[in-house]
Amino acid sequence: MTVYINGSKYEIEAVIKLFFPLLRFDFREEEPKYVPDSITAVCTDKLRVYANVCDREISREEELPADAADNEITLCRLLFTVLSELTGVTPAWGCLTGIRPVKKINTLAAQGMTRDEMYEYLHRKYLVSEKKFGVMYDTAQGQSHALDTLSPRSFSLYISIPFCPSRCSYCSFVSHSVTSKGARDLIPQYTDMLCRELRELGNIIADTDMYCDTVYIGGGTPTAIDAPLLSRIMDTAAQYIDLSRVREYTVEAGRPDTITREKLSAIKRHATRISINPQTLSDKVLSAIGRIHSTEQFYKAFALARDMGFDCINTDTIAGLPADDKDGFRRTIDGLIELAPENITVHTLTVKRSARLFEGTQRSDLTADNDLSAMVDYAADALSAAHYQPYYLYRQKNTIGNLENVGYSRPGYEGLYNIYIMEEAQNILSCGAGASTKLIDPASGKITRFFNYKYPYEYIGRYDKMTAYKAQLRDMLGV
Repeated sequence: MTVYINGSKYEIEAVIKLFFPLLRFDFREEEPKYVPDSITAVCTDKLRVYANVCDREISREEELPADAADNEITLCRLLFTVLSELTGVTPAWGCLTGIRPVKKINTLAAQGMTRDEMYEYLHRKYLVSEKKFGVMYDTAQGQSHALDTLSPRSFSLYISIPFCPSRCSYCSFVSHSVTSKGARDLIPQYTDMLCRELRELGNIIADTDMYCDTVYIGGGTPTAIDAPLLSRIMDTAAQYIDLSRVREYTVEAGRPDTITREKLSAIKRHATRISINPQTLSDKVLSAIGRIHSTEQFYKAFALARDMGFDCINTDTIAGLPADDKDGFRRTIDGLIELAPENITVHTLTVKRSARLFEGTQRSDLTADNDLSAMVDYAADALSAAHYQPYYLYRQKNTIGNLENVGYSRPGYEGLYNIYIMEEAQNILSCGAGASTKLIDPASGKITRFFNYKYPYEYIGRYDKMTAYKAQLRDMLGV
């Protein structure tokens, strides 16, 4: 599809993708042409939108807003209403496309707005529905205590272990399957370099007045590596970084087929929270997405973790997976509620270009938007009835149905790291391949990011070049 614009394409592209998530677009800034299979969104003497899609065409125009700064969002609203009329689809989030919608609630609350005033503002400006506003508002309430108790001297530590037992069809993360000999051979070297980086980071932190507040070990699937190597990584972090004030320590045990008593014993010496993620409780769906474990393995892994004393467990699930349907997803949510984990995270399927699922996928192959909305709504209602509350929320580009990802928790079990990274409220110091360090200027709120190489072989082979930014990190931390 050809899109003609005369300004920034980012927000316009985001709105179009709400209705056509899998199409590729040819953006042009030349003179608009009103031709089949095209969209025009321009701001000249007026705001104009023309769309010829779905064998129909509509054109609309509006006067320019009094405030020129509102041109872009007004044009997006106009485009949204046109495409909604043409397609018969009205995404519930309106044309609010940012990945951190709760930040808007927190900003408006800081301005003294009431709940009703917030809704009126967000509905008028972005066409956000009342239901999705409720998700935003309730999430803000659920995370308020975690944000109120945050010290500006604290930081979270992220440790990346980017290996998995196999690659899921929807996955877009940089991770290596340990079924590959090349990846298996990298793991000992990777562990060496990761421990070196943890030691060097510890030396930097030791000269500051900062302290570690939360630890999160993610991937990949950290439990894809052997227990002795996992122990070594965790022991090294504890040796070189003072963890005595840590309030939360999470390890993504993730895939049930990687969990053993030996690995859980290694984790238990340090961690307070783990994730065991079934994604679905249907073996048919697991097979369709390339997960090489069964539902029974998930139940056994969960029971083993409980038996070993883990009293804060998160489980992930995904709405809209291939081969799933509304009834199957409901059975998954009901099954997880019956297990009573402290956290249940409900994701919505996102089809990214780097994921295997994207290849050859057509819009008709995916769960219908209405069915997907029903899945997400069922999860929210069922979890609320079971006394779970939303505590963090984020959205992604190319999410089917323009829906959201929400973390729910029992009261008092909110995942602190998830809140802080999503709301960009705390410094994140990171080690490992694909990890990114984020430093927040307390005065301006400006965020400075430092990125490690994505792939383990780059991380190992170019370690010295990659870590050259540590000198700048020292300066910014006042060492």
